[in-house]
Amino acid sequence: MKKILTYIALASIGTLTSCKDEVKKPKVIYDTASKTSTVAKTDSTQIEIADLPIQMEGTSYLIHPVGDLRVFEKGTKARYGSSSVNDVSFTISNLGEFEITGYLQNLKFQKVDSDSIRPLTDKPALILTATYLKTVADKTQNQIMVYTLADSDTNKDGKIDTSDIKTLYLSNISGEHFTKVSEDFQELVDWNLIESRNRLYFRTIEDTNQNGQFDKNDVLHYNYIDLASKKWEVKSYKPI
Repeated sequence: MKKILTYIALASIGTLTSCKDEVKKPKVIYDTASKTSTVAKTDSTQIEIADLPIQMEGTSYLIHPVGDLRVFEKGTKARYGSSSVNDVSFTISNLGEFEITGYLQNLKFQKVDSDSIRPLTDKPALILTATYLKTVADKTQNQIMVYTLADSDTNKDGKIDTSDIKTLYLSNISGEHFTKVSEDFQELVDWNLIESRNRLYFRTIEDTNQNGQFDKNDVLHYNYIDLASKKWEVKSYKPI
């Protein structure tokens, strides 16, 4: 079940011109005074809404996807499904097999026998995928969610979007123990679950020359996590 990130950031750059000297927008702008990236401000013009809750098979938690209401120009189809009225889409997520996708601001978790709802995170983020590892749960009883998301404004344009670095997180099915497992300032390339070993393998790329881009001159890092263990310890390995 290999997850390869789609780099939608290219779409946000706009229509390419024929100029050969056009400079690509950097994913990272480094601050020599601090290694902590700027926290993006919340856009007060956006209207936050939630999709109807989702319950992954075999779990006792409801997951509420939360995101921004999207308004489309006349004649433009909604990105997710056909749930739209007067060019306003009220659908903010898609559900695949044990996976939620979208451009989500948060996920909120609710035990099925409780009225209490808790957020996954209290920090700004753009969640692209949230995947429930059912095969791991069936074998180990560890009910784990895997997330790909942007968690900071790495290019310092005042917002967190698909132009920022993608990262990898894990949590329990309750949304608790939300943990970043990829390194800061390393772009997530892809991840893959090896079911026979209960291992989550993932690759990241480090901008070693600090030119703000991830290219062939940078270094790939190879890592895995033993999901059968209660402690999510990232271990590196060298296949080449």
